[in-house]
Amino acid sequence: MAGLRNVEQVLFSWSGGKDSAMALHEVLADRGYEVAALLTTVTEDYDRISMHGVRRALLQRQVASLGLPLVEVRLPKQASNDEYEAGMAQTLARFKEQGVTCVAFGDIFLEDLRAYRERRLSEMHLTGIFPIWKRDTSGLLRSFICSGFKAVTVCVDTQALGREFVGRLIDEEFIADLPASVDACGENGEYHSFVYDGPIFGRSIAHRQGEVVLRDDRFCYCDLIPD
Repeated sequence: MAGLRNVEQVLFSWSGGKDSAMALHEVLADRGYEVAALLTTVTEDYDRISMHGVRRALLQRQVASLGLPLVEVRLPKQASNDEYEAGMAQTLARFKEQGVTCVAFGDIFLEDLRAYRERRLSEMHLTGIFPIWKRDTSGLLRSFICSGFKAVTVCVDTQALGREFVGRLIDEEFIADLPASVDACGENGEYHSFVYDGPIFGRSIAHRQGEVVLRDDRFCYCDLIPD
């Protein structure tokens, strides 16, 4: 029938945080796309999501609640960019053979990062899609909360935020307490999060807070323990 879009197979870059959740929400609502799998980078030595530091067990519970397949790019600690790119390229090539045509990301306004992603994808004849690109971050975060998503901060950059911000529920009070110098969505790396409930989840991911640690004299992490 004229006017119907072909359904494109998408590999979704999933960090487990709020930006990923918001972008995935948009992709799942678009009938022009079908999510083939979630793609997450995991640090093997720690058995945790890279950058965010969330336990792999919680990632697996997220994925089970979302009802989507997961593919992991497993890297050693302090992996080089070459190691990262090689792992990603191998995984993308495998999914391209299975019919995937594009990769989705939760980036919002970092132009250099988007250009890097698109350059690497174009080398493999894949397309990048950015569902929440250039959205106002304050409005985006409020929409996230109003839509029923629930998330907790798992890492803060103490050069931008006090350590009291780690382990906090992301709600209106959290937004009100953010310094004016900090992007509402933490797009500059000010904080990272773990989403444990919301409209795209089949059930809430039960967890409790564990130890809070400072690493590299800068990044403060709150361990989340599956319940």
